[in-house]
Amino acid sequence: MDIFLIGLAAVIFLTVVMSIHKIGETQVGLVTKRLSFKKLREDNVIAMNGEAGFQADLLMPGLRWKFWPVYKIHKHPWVQVPAGEIGVVISQVGASLPIGAKSATYRNEFGNFSDLKAFLAAGGQKGVQRPVLPPGTLVPMHPVGFMVITAAKVYGVPVSPEFRKLAEDGHLLPQSFGLSPDQLRVVVIAPQGEQDMIGIVTALEGEPLPSGDIASRLGGFADIADLEANQAHDAQIMEILLGSKNTLHNNYQDYQAFLEAGGKIGLQHDPLLYGAYLLNPFLVRVEMVPMLVVRQGEVAVVKAFVGLPTLDTSGAEFKFGSIVRPGHRGIWQEPLRTGKYPINPRVYASEIVPTSILTLNWASTSSTAHNLDAHLSSIMGKSREGFVFTIDLQVQIHVPDTRAPKVISMVGTMMNLVNEVLQSAVGNHFRNTLQSLEAVRFIETREEVQLAAVDAIRGYLSAYEVETKGVYIQDVIFPEELVEVLTRREIANQEKATFLEQQRAQMARVDMENAKGTADMQAQLAQAEVSVSIRRNEADAREQEARGVATYTVQTGEAEATRVQAIGLAEAKAVEALGLAKAEGYEAQKDAIGPGATAMVAVAGAIADGKIDIMPEVLVTGGNGGGAFEGLAATAMNYLVNNGAISRDESSEDDGEGADAGREAIGAGAANDTASAASGSS
Repeated sequence: MDIFLIGLAAVIFLTVVMSIHKIGETQVGLVTKRLSFKKLREDNVIAMNGEAGFQADLLMPGLRWKFWPVYKIHKHPWVQVPAGEIGVVISQVGASLPIGAKSATYRNEFGNFSDLKAFLAAGGQKGVQRPVLPPGTLVPMHPVGFMVITAAKVYGVPVSPEFRKLAEDGHLLPQSFGLSPDQLRVVVIAPQGEQDMIGIVTALEGEPLPSGDIASRLGGFADIADLEANQAHDAQIMEILLGSKNTLHNNYQDYQAFLEAGGKIGLQHDPLLYGAYLLNPFLVRVEMVPMLVVRQGEVAVVKAFVGLPTLDTSGAEFKFGSIVRPGHRGIWQEPLRTGKYPINPRVYASEIVPTSILTLNWASTSSTAHNLDAHLSSIMGKSREGFVFTIDLQVQIHVPDTRAPKVISMVGTMMNLVNEVLQSAVGNHFRNTLQSLEAVRFIETREEVQLAAVDAIRGYLSAYEVETKGVYIQDVIFPEELVEVLTRREIANQEKATFLEQQRAQMARVDMENAKGTADMQAQLAQAEVSVSIRRNEADAREQEARGVATYTVQTGEAEATRVQAIGLAEAKAVEALGLAKAEGYEAQKDAIGPGATAMVAVAGAIADGKIDIMPEVLVTGGNGGGAFEGLAATAMNYLVNNGAISRDESSEDDGEGADAGREAIGAGAANDTASAASGSS
């Protein structure tokens, strides 16, 4: 009896001890019921109503009681997601997924999957759950209801025999589910070096794409059609296309919202921009690609593989492809200008077209600004005589930004423009030109050849909407035999030039000697020049003075002559009047007493007026006894003749009787004078 009691006490003690469980602070106790009269449903592994097997209720941290041996307890850690990682949740309980579905529908009632009963009550489904556990999550999850995959560890008890065997062997890792540790980390999109990046998204679940589409865009392109109907500009349409609808599903992090918004399986139109994203690797794959960067002096011609049907806008005369408005399939008529664009290169191919002046080198070196002339080489050609020339050439071209879409539509790429169009055009032109000229002629007319090349290439490229800015011959490598001939000719020319220079040097020496002699005599020359200047100035002064005197004399003489003339005219008038009066008196006297007596009277009057000197300058004496009287008469006659009173003929005719009359007149005059004197004295 004592032994029985002791044994019973031992069993009770053992049962109590085995029934008390200490659950750690970050642990849960998974309860397994060994005995039960209820059976589980075939599609579920967790007992919800006391069935035998894994129980839905977990033991939380602390001391917990579960009667042994009915219940068995296994301790499991809480699910902990390290920083920078995500936790992918796989449900092993719940409703089965629809056929074709790859993940379970998520509802807000599920929370963070810590309440198994709420999950099942809300209609939770088996399989991969669409949300992921964010970094830093620490949650007590049912280890049989859910398995959580992190980059370094898998939480939970696998139900599948295959995974259970791996778990027993200790090899249950993310790779067991087809995932790499990198896929279970936060997706970070950031610049790589100096290159900007975007994330191209591929959705692994959703409705299939519409026929003909290669990428999914939420809502399709109905919004673009509405913009066109409202006469929107190309720039407005491009702004919408380059925008993003990722806000509708939190950048694919809310995959349930993505599907409800109409997201389709496959390549996605809208990429991810800079940031960190919690993406389910079973549902979303991200590929990092460079962002489209259009620098200054460039445009990007866009070739769209998605969008509205092709509607060509280039016109019937353009037969090199379809030019369309943005939003349609084809080459956009409006290029992208300077900027950075998060454009999906899987659905939009972009061709960078330099719009600055491009310099292409047909030489052994290529341009450092671009790589378009990497395959160009020096041009080889033959002259008319067969000399082989090697020409290094530069060609400058310009593609206007508004014509860039047509250029790309015609040639495909800028590399094709250079290698397929320019290389043949430029090379053939110079080969044909060389073949039509002699070698020396080509050398002499190099500039003319260059100008002709500009016109020829400009006309050729204008058909491709490309402008030619210049063609320049950089260097010409001549054949050795021609170089030798030209060298000898040049040496001869240089010798000739040397002789000419020597001749010029000697002439310069002569000029120098002349200059030196002039410099030596400079002082005397200056003194002589100063002396000459002084004398010239004095002569000029005298000349000016003489001119002044002459002018004064002329003016004074003219004035005096005018005065004299006026006085003479007046006196002449007076004399004329007096003479006429005297003449009339003389005529009267003449008629009365005769000419001779009249003359004598005049003489007497003149003597009386003091006009005749009594003592003549020539003393005249008579020889016939006339004496003084005859002399006086002769003097009077001489005066009359000299003054024009009588002519000499009259004087001679009247000499005889005039003398007698003169004597009488004189006598009478003397008597009158004597009488007058007497009366005056009295």
